[in-house]
Amino acid sequence: MTELGRVRFGDATIEYEVHRSQRRRKTVQITMDGGRVLVAAPTDTPGSKLETIVHKRAPWILRQEQEPGLGVSRKRFVSGETLPYLGRNVRLIVQPADVPSPRVRFDHWSFRIDVPARLDDADRYDGIRKVVTLWYRRRAELRLPEAVELWRKRIGLPETPEVLIRDQRQRWGSCAPDGTLRFNWRVVMLPPALSEYVVVHELTHLRESSHSTQYWDLVSGLLPDAQQRRQRLRETGRLLPL
Repeated sequence: MTELGRVRFGDATIEYEVHRSQRRRKTVQITMDGGRVLVAAPTDTPGSKLETIVHKRAPWILRQEQEPGLGVSRKRFVSGETLPYLGRNVRLIVQPADVPSPRVRFDHWSFRIDVPARLDDADRYDGIRKVVTLWYRRRAELRLPEAVELWRKRIGLPETPEVLIRDQRQRWGSCAPDGTLRFNWRVVMLPPALSEYVVVHELTHLRESSHSTQYWDLVSGLLPDAQQRRQRLRETGRLLPL
Protein backbone atom coordinates (compact mmCIF):
# COMPACT_ATOMS: atom_id res chain seq x y z
CA MET A 1 0.00 0.00 0.00
CA THR A 2 1.36 3.40 -0.98
CA GLU A 3 1.90 5.87 1.87
CA LEU A 4 1.60 9.59 1.38
CA GLY A 5 3.67 12.19 3.19
CA ARG A 6 4.11 15.93 3.28
CA VAL A 7 6.82 18.29 4.51
CA ARG A 8 7.16 22.05 4.61
CA PHE A 9 10.33 23.75 3.36
CA GLY A 10 10.18 27.50 3.60
CA ASP A 11 7.09 28.57 1.69
CA ALA A 12 6.91 25.31 -0.27
CA THR A 13 4.99 22.13 0.52
CA ILE A 14 6.46 18.88 -0.80
CA GLU A 15 4.14 15.91 -1.11
CA TYR A 16 5.69 12.48 -1.61
CA GLU A 17 4.80 8.81 -2.03
CA VAL A 18 6.49 6.09 0.03
CA HIS A 19 7.06 2.65 -1.48
CA ARG A 20 8.40 0.11 1.02
CA SER A 21 10.27 -3.09 0.14
CA GLN A 22 11.50 -6.02 2.21
CA ARG A 23 14.46 -6.45 -0.14
CA ARG A 24 15.67 -2.90 0.49
CA ARG A 25 17.79 -3.19 3.64
CA LYS A 26 19.19 0.21 4.57
CA THR A 27 19.16 2.87 1.89
CA VAL A 28 16.35 5.31 1.20
CA GLN A 29 16.13 6.52 -2.40
CA ILE A 30 14.33 9.63 -3.60
CA THR A 31 13.45 9.94 -7.28
CA MET A 32 11.22 12.10 -9.45
CA ASP A 33 8.52 10.70 -11.73
CA GLY A 34 7.21 13.65 -13.68
CA GLY A 35 5.84 15.88 -10.92
CA ARG A 36 5.74 13.15 -8.26
CA VAL A 37 8.30 12.65 -5.51
CA LEU A 38 8.87 8.93 -4.89
CA VAL A 39 10.56 7.59 -1.78
CA ALA A 40 11.74 3.95 -1.80
CA ALA A 41 12.48 2.67 1.70
CA PRO A 42 12.98 -0.49 3.79
CA THR A 43 9.77 -1.75 5.36
CA ASP A 44 10.78 -0.84 8.90
CA THR A 45 11.94 2.74 8.31
CA PRO A 46 9.99 5.11 10.59
CA GLY A 47 7.90 7.73 8.85
CA SER A 48 9.60 10.44 10.91
CA LYS A 49 12.98 9.43 9.48
CA LEU A 50 11.61 9.58 5.93
CA GLU A 51 10.21 13.02 6.61
CA THR A 52 13.63 14.17 7.82
CA ILE A 53 15.33 12.77 4.70
CA VAL A 54 12.82 14.43 2.36
CA HIS A 55 13.26 17.73 4.19
CA LYS A 56 17.05 17.44 3.83
CA ARG A 57 16.70 16.80 0.09
CA ALA A 58 14.10 19.54 -0.35
CA PRO A 59 16.41 21.98 -2.21
CA TRP A 60 17.23 19.27 -4.77
CA ILE A 61 13.57 18.28 -5.13
CA LEU A 62 12.47 21.86 -5.71
CA ARG A 63 15.18 22.35 -8.35
CA GLN A 64 13.94 19.27 -10.21
CA GLU A 65 10.43 20.70 -10.24
CA GLN A 66 11.50 24.15 -11.40
CA GLU A 67 14.30 23.60 -13.93
CA PRO A 68 13.31 22.37 -17.39
CA GLY A 69 14.90 19.14 -18.48
CA LEU A 70 15.91 18.00 -15.00
CA GLY A 71 12.64 16.41 -13.98
CA VAL A 72 12.99 13.49 -16.38
CA SER A 73 10.33 10.87 -15.77
CA ARG A 74 11.62 7.85 -13.93
CA LYS A 75 11.87 4.70 -15.99
CA ARG A 76 9.44 1.93 -15.04
CA PHE A 77 11.64 -0.72 -16.68
CA VAL A 78 8.93 -2.22 -18.84
CA SER A 79 9.02 -3.49 -22.41
CA GLY A 80 8.98 -0.72 -24.98
CA GLU A 81 10.93 1.81 -22.93
CA THR A 82 14.43 2.77 -24.03
CA LEU A 83 17.74 3.55 -22.36
CA PRO A 84 20.67 5.34 -24.03
CA TYR A 85 23.93 3.65 -24.89
CA LEU A 86 26.63 5.40 -26.94
CA GLY A 87 24.05 8.00 -27.84
CA ARG A 88 21.54 5.50 -29.27
CA ASN A 89 18.22 4.50 -27.77
CA VAL A 90 18.22 0.82 -26.81
CA ARG A 91 14.80 -0.81 -26.48
CA LEU A 92 13.92 -2.79 -23.35
CA ILE A 93 12.37 -6.25 -23.66
CA VAL A 94 11.33 -7.34 -20.17
CA GLN A 95 9.93 -10.80 -19.60
CA PRO A 96 9.23 -13.15 -16.64
CA ALA A 97 11.66 -16.06 -16.39
CA ASP A 98 12.76 -18.87 -14.12
CA VAL A 99 15.78 -17.01 -12.73
CA PRO A 100 16.78 -16.30 -9.11
CA SER A 101 17.24 -12.58 -9.74
CA PRO A 102 16.94 -10.13 -12.66
CA ARG A 103 19.52 -10.41 -15.42
CA VAL A 104 20.19 -8.36 -18.53
CA ARG A 105 21.61 -9.21 -21.96
CA PHE A 106 22.56 -6.77 -24.71
CA ASP A 107 21.30 -8.36 -27.91
CA HIS A 108 21.14 -6.63 -31.33
CA TRP A 109 20.74 -3.19 -29.74
CA SER A 110 18.07 -4.36 -27.32
CA PHE A 111 18.24 -4.91 -23.58
CA ARG A 112 16.65 -8.30 -22.90
CA ILE A 113 15.83 -8.42 -19.20
CA ASP A 114 14.69 -11.62 -17.46
CA VAL A 115 12.85 -11.05 -14.18
CA PRO A 116 11.54 -13.54 -11.57
CA ALA A 117 7.74 -13.51 -11.78
CA ARG A 118 7.41 -13.57 -7.97
CA LEU A 119 8.80 -10.05 -7.45
CA ASP A 120 6.46 -7.24 -6.43
CA ASP A 121 6.65 -3.90 -8.22
CA ALA A 122 9.14 -2.26 -5.85
CA ASP A 123 11.51 -5.24 -5.77
CA ARG A 124 11.20 -5.67 -9.52
CA TYR A 125 12.15 -2.03 -10.11
CA ASP A 126 15.10 -2.17 -7.69
CA GLY A 127 16.36 -5.47 -9.12
CA ILE A 128 16.23 -4.34 -12.75
CA ARG A 129 17.83 -0.99 -12.00
CA LYS A 130 20.67 -2.71 -10.16
CA VAL A 131 21.54 -5.13 -12.99
CA VAL A 132 21.18 -2.45 -15.67
CA THR A 133 23.46 -0.10 -13.72
CA LEU A 134 25.99 -2.90 -13.30
CA TRP A 135 25.87 -3.60 -17.04
CA TYR A 136 26.65 0.04 -17.84
CA ARG A 137 29.41 0.15 -15.28
CA ARG A 138 31.13 -2.89 -16.74
CA ARG A 139 30.93 -1.40 -20.23
CA ALA A 140 32.47 1.78 -18.87
CA GLU A 141 35.28 -0.26 -17.30
CA LEU A 142 36.05 -1.68 -20.75
CA ARG A 143 35.56 1.33 -23.01
CA LEU A 144 36.89 4.28 -21.03
CA PRO A 145 40.43 2.96 -20.37
CA GLU A 146 40.69 2.24 -24.12
CA ALA A 147 39.62 5.79 -24.94
CA VAL A 148 42.05 7.21 -22.36
CA GLU A 149 44.94 5.24 -23.87
CA LEU A 150 44.05 6.37 -27.39
CA TRP A 151 44.02 10.04 -26.43
CA ARG A 152 47.03 9.72 -24.15
CA LYS A 153 49.07 8.76 -27.19
CA ARG A 154 47.62 11.60 -29.28
CA ILE A 155 48.33 14.14 -26.56
CA GLY A 156 51.83 12.74 -26.03
CA LEU A 157 51.56 11.96 -22.33
CA PRO A 158 54.41 9.66 -21.27
CA GLU A 159 52.51 7.38 -18.86
CA THR A 160 49.12 5.71 -18.84
CA PRO A 161 47.09 7.05 -15.88
CA GLU A 162 45.03 4.85 -13.61
CA VAL A 163 41.36 4.90 -14.60
CA LEU A 164 38.59 4.29 -12.08
CA ILE A 165 34.85 4.10 -12.73
CA ARG A 166 32.61 5.69 -10.13
CA ASP A 167 29.00 6.69 -9.51
CA GLN A 168 29.57 10.44 -9.52
CA ARG A 169 26.06 11.78 -9.94
CA GLN A 170 27.15 15.41 -10.18
CA ARG A 171 30.36 15.00 -12.19
CA TRP A 172 31.37 13.39 -15.46
CA GLY A 173 34.95 12.93 -14.39
CA SER A 174 37.79 14.16 -12.25
CA CYS A 175 41.58 14.17 -12.19
CA ALA A 176 43.25 13.61 -8.84
CA PRO A 177 46.57 15.24 -7.86
CA ASP A 178 48.29 11.87 -8.28
CA GLY A 179 47.06 11.64 -11.88
CA THR A 180 44.28 9.12 -11.28
CA LEU A 181 41.29 9.69 -13.57
CA ARG A 182 37.80 8.96 -12.30
CA PHE A 183 34.84 8.75 -14.64
CA ASN A 184 31.11 8.55 -14.10
CA TRP A 185 29.82 5.25 -15.55
CA ARG A 186 27.05 7.24 -17.27
CA VAL A 187 29.65 8.49 -19.77
CA VAL A 188 28.94 5.39 -21.88
CA MET A 189 25.35 6.57 -22.28
CA LEU A 190 26.56 9.62 -24.18
CA PRO A 191 27.11 10.01 -27.92
CA PRO A 192 30.75 9.25 -28.85
CA ALA A 193 31.58 12.91 -29.48
CA LEU A 194 30.55 13.83 -25.95
CA SER A 195 32.25 10.92 -24.20
CA GLU A 196 35.36 11.81 -26.20
CA TYR A 197 35.14 15.36 -24.85
CA VAL A 198 34.92 14.06 -21.26
CA VAL A 199 38.04 11.95 -21.76
CA VAL A 200 40.02 14.78 -23.37
CA HIS A 201 38.85 17.20 -20.69
CA GLU A 202 40.25 15.05 -17.88
CA LEU A 203 43.41 13.96 -19.66
CA THR A 204 44.33 17.58 -20.38
CA HIS A 205 44.41 18.19 -16.63
CA LEU A 206 47.54 16.04 -16.58
CA ARG A 207 49.18 18.88 -18.53
CA GLU A 208 47.41 21.83 -16.87
CA SER A 209 45.71 21.26 -13.51
CA SER A 210 43.46 24.34 -13.44
CA HIS A 211 40.83 25.58 -15.88
CA SER A 212 43.12 28.36 -17.03
CA THR A 213 43.23 30.01 -20.43
CA GLN A 214 46.18 27.78 -21.25
CA TYR A 215 44.11 24.73 -20.30
CA TRP A 216 41.23 25.66 -22.62
CA ASP A 217 43.68 26.44 -25.41
CA LEU A 218 45.06 22.91 -25.07
CA VAL A 219 41.57 21.39 -25.14
CA SER A 220 40.56 23.46 -28.18
CA GLY A 221 43.74 22.44 -29.93
CA LEU A 222 42.71 18.81 -29.57
CA LEU A 223 39.00 19.36 -30.18
CA PRO A 224 38.32 22.55 -32.16
CA ASP A 225 34.58 22.31 -31.35
CA ALA A 226 35.20 21.68 -27.63
CA GLN A 227 32.94 24.50 -26.44
CA GLN A 228 30.05 23.26 -28.57
CA ARG A 229 30.55 19.75 -27.20
CA ARG A 230 30.68 21.15 -23.68
CA GLN A 231 27.30 22.85 -24.17
CA ARG A 232 25.77 19.72 -25.68
CA LEU A 233 27.08 17.73 -22.73
CA ARG A 234 25.27 20.00 -20.32
CA GLU A 235 22.02 19.67 -22.25
CA THR A 236 22.28 15.91 -22.78
CA GLY A 237 23.30 15.18 -19.20
CA ARG A 238 20.08 16.71 -17.88
CA LEU A 239 18.04 14.17 -19.82
CA LEU A 240 19.79 10.96 -18.76
CA PRO A 241 17.27 8.65 -17.04
CA LEU A 242 19.54 6.94 -14.48
